[in-house]
Order: sequence, then structure tokens, then C-alpha cells
Amino acid sequence: QVQLVESGGGLVQPGGSLRLSCAASGSIFSLNTWGWYRQAPGKERELVASITNRGKTNYADSVKGRFTISRDNAKNTQYLQMNSLKPEDTAVYYCNGTSYSGRNFWGQGTQVTVSS
Repeated sequence: QVQLVESGGGLVQPGGSLRLSCAASGSIFSLNTWGWYRQAPGKERELVASITNRGKTNYADSVKGRFTISRDNAKNTQYLQMNSLKPEDTAVYYCNGTSYSGRNFWGQGTQVTVSS
């Protein structure tokens, strides 16, 4: 089992920045890919960014150039640095870990609201 706990969400004005953190515990060695997803009201959950154990990153087109995913292996923590935030970035953000066998683990979610 893997436990994921997010933090760092909140309310920010358009153009502002936030950094989300996701602390992992448990069978972390079983994870191949780490990622962030988001779900806005009335919409499906979508991939925001992901990073593999080899450091390969992938971003949704809507966040390229604004968001950066990273990991600190020593702290078993991944981050999502979000800059130049827009109102359309408002959503619940979920931390994700995918195992080599394809099993998904999810955090509880953290709300990000971009509004003036």
C-alpha cells in the first residue's frame, strides 16, 4: 500500500503562484510514475503533469511553461510549482502514484482556487 498526502492548496489571485506538495509513505518502491491530476466542477479528472522514476516529465498542453513537477527522493515528496495561475486552473488537485503493475494510488485532494 501507498499513502499520499497533499498540501499547499488555497486561494490565489490570477497571475499568482502556488506550490503543491505530496508526501508519500508505504511501499514507495513499487511506484513507477508520480503525477498530479485535477478535477474542476462538472468536468472529468485530467492529468496535469507526471514524472517517471527516470525523471521523464509530461505536461498537459494547458499548463506547459507555467507548471513544473519535481520530486525529492530523500523526502519521498513530489511537488507541483504553479506559476501564472489562471481562473481556469481552479480545481481540486490530486496527487497520484502508479505502480509498475499499473495500480493507482490517490491522495485526498487539495483545493486550488484562482480568483480576484
